[in-house]
Amino acid sequence: MAWVLLAVLIGIPVLLIVWVIGVYNGLVQLRNRFKNAFAQIDVQLKRRYDLIPNLVETAKGYLKHERETLEAVIAARNQAAAAAKAAAAAPADASAVRALSGAEQVLRGTLDRLMLVVEQYPDLKANQNMLALQEEITSTENRIAFARQAYNDEVMIYNTKREVFPAVLIASALGFAAAQSLELESAAERQAPQVRF
Repeated sequence: MAWVLLAVLIGIPVLLIVWVIGVYNGLVQLRNRFKNAFAQIDVQLKRRYDLIPNLVETAKGYLKHERETLEAVIAARNQAAAAAKAAAAAPADASAVRALSGAEQVLRGTLDRLMLVVEQYPDLKANQNMLALQEEITSTENRIAFARQAYNDEVMIYNTKREVFPAVLIASALGFAAAQSLELESAAERQAPQVRF
């Protein structure tokens, strides 16, 4: 009888420790997966940020009277790049991811304004460099959308794991905060961007 009691007294804490280790390791794996998914977004955002100055330079000669629009695009690009850098440094930081979403929304708005201005210049619409940049930007926007979807899927899996019983009992105590998905913040952003040259 004493052996059974001793086995139970030792077995229960051992099982509890094994369970905590299993939950911890599972959460670490899921957190790393959503961080990796964010890194894929970051790669595509950097690609877009690198294309924007080329787009502005190509348009500059034709859009001499639209300096304000061009400056707004560059300012929004710089703000979005800074927000992306901050979010890439801490993809688990919900406020950094929200700041990135906001900066990206501003950038998309200024790019849309630029595209509307470009529509008014037939010579620019026919420029081969502009057409190539349009194709690159469209391709990059598609890649960003796919990477964002993959990131949001990984965030959902991670958040679900940390919120279900019994992991919810220890997830916060082990330092696993909820992750922030990249969400569309406005109804206008939910519509496909119109990029025409």
